[in-house]
Amino acid sequence: MASDGLRFKEIEHKFVVDATFDLSAFRRAVEALGPIRTTSIDVEDRYFLTEGGRQRRFLMRHRYDTELHHLTIKALEADTEVRGEVNLDLGHHAGDQVAQVDAFMDRLGVLWRGSIAKALEVWYFPDCEVVYYQASTPTRSVRCVEFEARRKDSLADALATVERFERATGFSSAARSQLSLPQILFPDLAEALAAPLA
Repeated sequence: MASDGLRFKEIEHKFVVDATFDLSAFRRAVEALGPIRTTSIDVEDRYFLTEGGRQRRFLMRHRYDTELHHLTIKALEADTEVRGEVNLDLGHHAGDQVAQVDAFMDRLGVLWRGSIAKALEVWYFPDCEVVYYQASTPTRSVRCVEFEARRKDSLADALATVERFERATGFSSAARSQLSLPQILFPDLAEALAAPLA
């Protein structure tokens, strides 16, 4: 559920954690909150920066896994706390459609592309989605915890939900990342975004 003004907004906090992060304790803390569903899944997210995306500050993402098949626009904001996100559901009926998506994206003028493999653990609540994942490219990797509001009646309510889950799991005083995952894992993306427009 989302208000009309927040329908195409992602409201989340991302925390980068290191190898000393106590994942077992975190799992126990999240489970104690009574999730309605949990899942573990491996996904590959393919990101594209197009000519229009560079001008208007967004990436396209293609994801195909056992649960989702989406083509998504994800805005590149100065802070990822609140950013535009629009998902097109491609469905599973025609399979992965990698070739079709690549051909579609190439027509839009791809300036940069990159793939991220993610091993995710997800806890679903009526008002929040809590995720732990390890994400990697051939040259870099990172571990993150994310709290994303699922109920967005207002921005204040959504942020209060996120902060409530952060307090319950020990993240209330942690410093969150303001960068998107591709910005963290691909230094060359910053160069592509900064290149002068033709």
